[in-house]
Amino acid sequence: MQVPQKYYLAIDIGASSGRHILGTVTDGRIEIEEIYRFDNGLIRKNGHLCWDLDTLFEEVKNGLKRCSHLNKIPASVGIDTWGVDFVLLDKDDRILGDTVGYRDQRTEGMDALLREAIPLDKVYERTGIQKQIFNSIYQLMAIRGDTPEVLAQAETFLMIPDYLNYLLTGRKRSEYTNATTTQLVNANTKDWDDGLIRLLGLKREMFLPLAMPKTVVGNFTKELEKEIGFTCEVILPATHDTGSAVLAVPANDDDFIYISSGTWSLMGIEIPTPNCTGLSMEHNFTNEGGYEYRYRYLKNIMGLWMIQRVRDELSGAQYSFSELCEMAEQESGFPSRVDVNAACFLSPESMIREIKEYCRASHQQVPETAGELAACIYHSLAESYGDTVKEIEMLTGRKFSRIHIVGGGSNAGYLNELTAKATGKEVFTGPVEATALGNLIVQMIEQEEFHSLEEARNCIYHSFAVQKVEKK
Repeated sequence: MQVPQKYYLAIDIGASSGRHILGTVTDGRIEIEEIYRFDNGLIRKNGHLCWDLDTLFEEVKNGLKRCSHLNKIPASVGIDTWGVDFVLLDKDDRILGDTVGYRDQRTEGMDALLREAIPLDKVYERTGIQKQIFNSIYQLMAIRGDTPEVLAQAETFLMIPDYLNYLLTGRKRSEYTNATTTQLVNANTKDWDDGLIRLLGLKREMFLPLAMPKTVVGNFTKELEKEIGFTCEVILPATHDTGSAVLAVPANDDDFIYISSGTWSLMGIEIPTPNCTGLSMEHNFTNEGGYEYRYRYLKNIMGLWMIQRVRDELSGAQYSFSELCEMAEQESGFPSRVDVNAACFLSPESMIREIKEYCRASHQQVPETAGELAACIYHSLAESYGDTVKEIEMLTGRKFSRIHIVGGGSNAGYLNELTAKATGKEVFTGPVEATALGNLIVQMIEQEEFHSLEEARNCIYHSFAVQKVEKK
């Protein structure tokens, strides 16, 4: 008698799109299937860039209905999203104000305001999180200054995936890995930093106890079960997408650096204890929380956001990313470079204009063609990776032999070749669907398909193509 397949569902939501991916374990290998995809993005509302959470939740439900239609009912489901963004709920659990996104400019100047309350080095000493002007801590300060009545009414603080889980189950949980991106979690106690929260004039009561990945939130509400046709457990993965992606790196030793490559490039290592030193802060590294309290010691690099925006702006030409890689390779001698982490590239009206202006202001050749723009971006990214490797090795006092690139950017062949040259390391690519896989294996571990992360990572290695990049 054939044993029916046991399905798990990862709902992986990024800043521009989301996917529902079913996973199973068959004959000792993980198999995945994308069953639903939808667009996501910021909308202009009341003068700010905001998330449309009503539409986002409708898409979450649409993907669940697709499971029902296919008669592939998951045993559990997990949601991961980007970090730092959140909702505030009132006493009746209604969202207060608009859900403003991290690329909005409302946080400009909030770092100076924070310094009036506490020196930035003291914040880093406590939280280990790198200063990024869009961190939740700065967003909360912007709300405090612009709409203090919102904070006065706030009863509950939930990150975006926590809120979506609440809509699914009616139960509120605050997941640890995403919570650390707020810059309000103490790196050593692994809990909300009560002193910092009070110092900033925030209500401690609105921050819920932190729950770890593998926590079962609950089953769907009765209303949702009736609407979509089934119920299942909602389990917390690492709800921060990078936290999930790092879990899918197909390696169990400590001799590698990872790059979770997508809109952002998250480049770093796993460490057992945080590094909250002044030198680490000076180099702008972060200690984000991970599965089983592992720390993701990494640097946020602008990533493929720049090439994504350039591609969108190239009107009249529908270039694929692989075509842009080929065009960049044809312009491999183009000399100009930009600082990919410069603030001007975070949310510009025109990425092409900003790149040209940067090159012009720094007395470099201005890129004019699509190939020159792509070459400038890819070479600049690779050089940033090379610099980051040197920083990691200096800060840890260790040498690493290889780099694992996971996520959608692992398909960018030319960039991967440039990365191997710029870093001098062996470079391995894959799996592409790292975030969804990391989400899935936490559910699978909770359901005892695997007995440890090490076992799950070993299965990922044998289930998906991992390629070594050959230097040219």
